Amino acid sequence: MKAEEFDAKFDRGEDLTEALDMTAARRPGYEQRRVNVDFPAWMIESLDSEARRLGITRQAVIKTWIAQRLDRGTAA
Repeated sequence: MKAEEFDAKFDRGEDLTEALDMTAARRPGYEQRRVNVDFPAWMIESLDSEARRLGITRQAVIKTWIAQRLDRGTAA
């Protein structure tokens, strides 16, 4: 599809998903990077307890809590 046709379909509000190659799509700033953090045993036990209570992984608890704290920090 040529750019002019793509633009015209976009302007008409048509669905363009079939014309896009989503295999290479990326969300800038959301790429995964691995970090290592050491926690005391009592913290790990508390995190695991909270993860079981919520039915999610320890990693999800940590990510959620950090994201919430960072959001509050930028909203101020």
